[in-house]
Amino acid sequence: MEQKKICYKCLLEDLDEKEIYLKVREMIDNIPEDSRTGEDEYRHRLDVCRRCEHLLAGTCKKCGCYVELRAAGKLRTCPDLKNRWE
Repeated sequence: MEQKKICYKCLLEDLDEKEIYLKVREMIDNIPEDSRTGEDEYRHRLDVCRRCEHLLAGTCKKCGCYVELRAAGKLRTCPDLKNRWE
């Protein structure tokens, strides 16, 4: 089965939201465990992002990342305020 990459040059309306989520989830699952945020910390980060004015359809308006992917990286920080996730 051929793996499709996320098309960063496409509009979200041209893409299947479920497919995007599955691709982001796949990228998260491929982060080495020692580099991945623990589940409690990950959930905390997502809760913070849910309340953020920069969240737009699963992406961060400050940097354009998928917030679920960014939150999964142990050494990643919020692109707006470094201590926002603390």
